[in-house]
Amino acid sequence: MTMDRRRFFTLSGSAVSSALLAACDSRGPRSAERLLRYAERKNEAVERALMRHSAMDAPASARLAGNALPSYFISDTVPIWDESQRGKWTLEIGGLVQRPMKLTLDDLLKLPRTTERVNHYCVEGWTAVEQWTGVRLSELARLAGARPAARYVDFESFDKGYHESWDIESAMHRQTVVAYGLDGRMLGPAHGAPARVYSPTKLGYKNTKYLTRVMFLPNRTGGYWSDAGYEWYGGV
Repeated sequence: MTMDRRRFFTLSGSAVSSALLAACDSRGPRSAERLLRYAERKNEAVERALMRHSAMDAPASARLAGNALPSYFISDTVPIWDESQRGKWTLEIGGLVQRPMKLTLDDLLKLPRTTERVNHYCVEGWTAVEQWTGVRLSELARLAGARPAARYVDFESFDKGYHESWDIESAMHRQTVVAYGLDGRMLGPAHGAPARVYSPTKLGYKNTKYLTRVMFLPNRTGGYWSDAGYEWYGGV
C-alpha cells in the first residue's frame, strides 16, 4: 500500500462527508440517511478486507505502562461491583449460542489462561504497552457453542450501560481476551474489574470494561461511542 491506514481512513471520511453535503436539501441531513447507511456498509466491507485478522501484535521491547495507563469510565465515579446490592458478579455469554452460560470470576480463573503483551492504541493518538491475562474470547465462544449465524459480538458493561459491538473476525482473533489480570496483578477497578475485553485489533474505546454480558448476534448493535459518531469498526 502507498498510504498508511490512518491516512486512508481520513481520506475515506472526507469523501463520504462530501457525498453527504451533496445529498443535503431543505429537509436537512435526514435526507441523506439512505446514503449514510450505504456508505457505512461499504466502509465496513473495506475495513474488514484491510484488517489482517491472522496478524499478531508484537510490540517492540518497551516498559509496561502499568498504573500510568489512563483509566476511563462514563459513570460519575469509578464503577465498582457491589455484591451487597447486586449479588455475585457473573459474566453472561448468550445470544446465538447453543449453551448460554453465566460465569463467575472463579469460573474464568479455572479456564485455559493466556497472557498477551500487546500495544494499546488510543483514538487520541497515543500508544502504550500492557500485559493482559485472561481467557481467549474464542475459547468462551467454543464453550458456549457460538452459532455460524453470529456475525457480530456485543460487549455490555455495568458502567452506566456502556457497550460496543464488534465484527466476529476481530472478536475471534487469538489475542482477543476477556481479561481479569493486568501486568501480573488482578485487574483493578480503574481499569475494568472484575473483567473486560481487550484486543490489539481495536482502538481503546471499543474495548469494553466492567463486563457483564457477551452477546453473539446476527446484526450490528452500535455502541456508546459508535452511536455518538465515532467510527464503528475501530480497527487497528
